[in-house]
Amino acid sequence: MTNSTPTQPGPSIFADLDQYVTHSRLSGLTLSPDGSRLVTTVSTVNTAGDGYTGALWEIDPQGSRAARRLTRSAKGEAAPVFSADGDLYFTSARPGEKPEPKGAALYKLPAAGGESVLVSRRAGGVSQPHCAQQGSAILLTAPLLPGARSEEDQEQLHTRREEASVKAILHTGYPVRFWDHDLGPARPSLFALEPSAAAGPRPEDDAGSELQDSEPNSLRHLTEGLGARFGGEVQLSPDGRLALISVIVPEPRAGQRTALAVVDIATAERRMIADEPGYTFSAGVISPDGRSAAVLRSAQPTPQRAPQPQLHLLDLDTGELTRLAEDADLWLSPAAWLPDGSALLALADQGGRGPVFRVDASSGAVHQVTTEDATYSAVVVDPEGHTGYGVRSSYAFPEEVVSIDLTTGEATRLQNPHQRPELPGSLSEVTAVGTDGAPVRAWLALPEQASAAHPAPLLLWIHGGPLNSWNAWTWRWNPWLMVEQGYAVLLPDPALSTGYGQDFVQRGWNSWGGHPFTDLMAITDVTEAREDIDPTRTAAMGGSFGGYMANWIAGQTDRFSAIVTHASLWALDQFGPTTDMASYWRNELDERMAAEHSPHLHVEKIVTPMLVIHGDKDYRVPIGEGLRLWYELLAKSGLPADQDGQSAHRFLYFPDENHWVLSPAHAKIWYQVVSGFLSEHLLGEPAVPPEELGLTAPAAD
Repeated sequence: MTNSTPTQPGPSIFADLDQYVTHSRLSGLTLSPDGSRLVTTVSTVNTAGDGYTGALWEIDPQGSRAARRLTRSAKGEAAPVFSADGDLYFTSARPGEKPEPKGAALYKLPAAGGESVLVSRRAGGVSQPHCAQQGSAILLTAPLLPGARSEEDQEQLHTRREEASVKAILHTGYPVRFWDHDLGPARPSLFALEPSAAAGPRPEDDAGSELQDSEPNSLRHLTEGLGARFGGEVQLSPDGRLALISVIVPEPRAGQRTALAVVDIATAERRMIADEPGYTFSAGVISPDGRSAAVLRSAQPTPQRAPQPQLHLLDLDTGELTRLAEDADLWLSPAAWLPDGSALLALADQGGRGPVFRVDASSGAVHQVTTEDATYSAVVVDPEGHTGYGVRSSYAFPEEVVSIDLTTGEATRLQNPHQRPELPGSLSEVTAVGTDGAPVRAWLALPEQASAAHPAPLLLWIHGGPLNSWNAWTWRWNPWLMVEQGYAVLLPDPALSTGYGQDFVQRGWNSWGGHPFTDLMAITDVTEAREDIDPTRTAAMGGSFGGYMANWIAGQTDRFSAIVTHASLWALDQFGPTTDMASYWRNELDERMAAEHSPHLHVEKIVTPMLVIHGDKDYRVPIGEGLRLWYELLAKSGLPADQDGQSAHRFLYFPDENHWVLSPAHAKIWYQVVSGFLSEHLLGEPAVPPEELGLTAPAAD
């Protein structure tokens, strides 16, 4: 791994789960229009210890001053964005009016300094502010009940539902759920925040700072008539005259596609600008002159054809599309324009990394800007156009903010809110060749003590997606916690992974048990042949699509000593109609795929102990998958339950977790149970369940 700016490592966090789950986590980036201020969000464990709250931190773009915390509300802050005059807008659920409407309110930190100012509080809350960088326009994305014709109606309807404890939702269309929450009855809407006059002081908030409230701001509805068809994407032009928004277009058989519309902010007039049957569009950043936008256009996938997002320039007057980056076999995502409009910066997965790319607006030519072993999740550009600022991470370090010389590509770590944690091992790459000759690569995280004399047991980790890559730091599946315990962790990118070209995705499309499986076995073979790896002590682990692959592996081979499957697909014919986005998966998983590649059809061949993990609030892979997998393992697998109903298999169930496991306490339980299961089957050591599960007597003080 390379790093242009080595830093003094921070204290180790991987030997202590309490320290690990409380470590701060950085995300997002916004830059003031004059380029003098960078703000990011840092999440830490809340006071109750059952979740995370964000605080806004300012980072010096020049790198000379230490990062400083801007907000301290116990409820946390989110969605920061600068206005043209340098005020910092954000959302927060701070206490205030009684009764307090549920949801976050809009606040601002004035550019001139001082305390937070309450800007807008409404029933149902505010989701996201959008500020023009050269004009005074401020837009808000916020939920609106279908029957509300005004904010007064919204207040009354919201209060009635709350007071009557009604949570029922009457649907007329699809979808009805998304990841871990119900859709409706309120739906996202877009509003213009109208100017208001100043007023007097408000009561102190829970952090002791005095809130200054203005007269109640009026909200002017900009997506009236769209209802649930407003897709939620918003790009505001620099001058604040218009917005590019996503619009959901219903299709037959509960299908849908995404189109784009332009909204005139002054008049709320809306016109469709990009809508094409068979294709879906995603709104991207608008050019500095406001005439065009960088957008993504992709043919809707079919069981025969994988998706292929393509970068285009969209003329906001005529709707004309111009293809960019046509010769680049990359899934580019537009991130920021250079101030003169000559080019834009885009992000894309590439070979286990995620560099920043420059795309020429005239020729469409692509030039790679950054070259370090890292993946960027956000990038902004200073007003002079010479420097970029980005959020990057890799498997050697978590998210951090850097400055980027856009001429040389050199990235310099700025003074961040936290230090890099010290790693308990080393990171290298492994390559193999698939059965069809395709190259397959992976990261390999090795403990320091691994050697020919002391070979390490191996954990094969399979990423989710499946259109994804092991190329960035993750707090949920972090290999260094296992490396600290002496395991080597293999992080491969098999067929379907992004960053290796369209053909690499296509070779696994609608055939998950084909090349994705054989690629995983090929790179495991190569890794097990290393002298510092013990091939007799191996396990396979995965979540979501990775859980599907873990289930598939269990029914195809007995080479592994244990298998961990989290939030996994088990019966494809059952998963398809019950997932939250069945219309999408119908375009990927056809009847042939379900008949030939469903893991549940091979349950009788499973002889490897499996740890099944699932959360009841998982709507992407519904709990029925985990429940059926667990029952069929005990009833039909080669390791059935005994006469007392006991089995070598295990089921870790979270009644109130979703597709991921997000609460700090449950994250600890997750890692403790997984570690115990692995130590039992790979190390020959008895599994000791966490005391919090109530299965063992408490340890003596």
